[in-house]
Amino acid sequence: MAKVLYTAEATVTGGRSGHGRTSDGRLEVDLSPPSEMGGSGGGTNPEQLFAIGYAACFEGALGVVARRRSVDADDASIDSRVHLLPTGDGAFSIAVDLDVTLPSIGDEQTAIEIVRAAHAVCPYSNATRGNIAVTLTANGAAVG
Repeated sequence: MAKVLYTAEATVTGGRSGHGRTSDGRLEVDLSPPSEMGGSGGGTNPEQLFAIGYAACFEGALGVVARRRSVDADDASIDSRVHLLPTGDGAFSIAVDLDVTLPSIGDEQTAIEIVRAAHAVCPYSNATRGNIAVTLTANGAAVG
């Protein structure tokens, strides 16, 4: 096993209608299914947490790639959507859309290349590759 750089620890009780807390106490959330799924919507849900986590991680990967290429991407922003989908056999899956905006990169092909490279670097992308559908855009253009 490679050298571990960091380990996050959290405890959840009550599942989707419960409570979550990190071991260091910096994040504490009440969990609730969204109203679209019959819940109260009074707390956050795993899909929202995943959307924030993936977008934050991906933006970090963008920074790594941009620095390696001597490109400015400090003003990047990411709109993230995590879709909860039934699989048809009683199970569920998720799909992700990451819409990346890179205001400092006006050239469409460069923006696409940076996003594509970040997708290769991002730990969330690497963890989910081949398991979930991830759709990427760079400044509105589809990343293939």
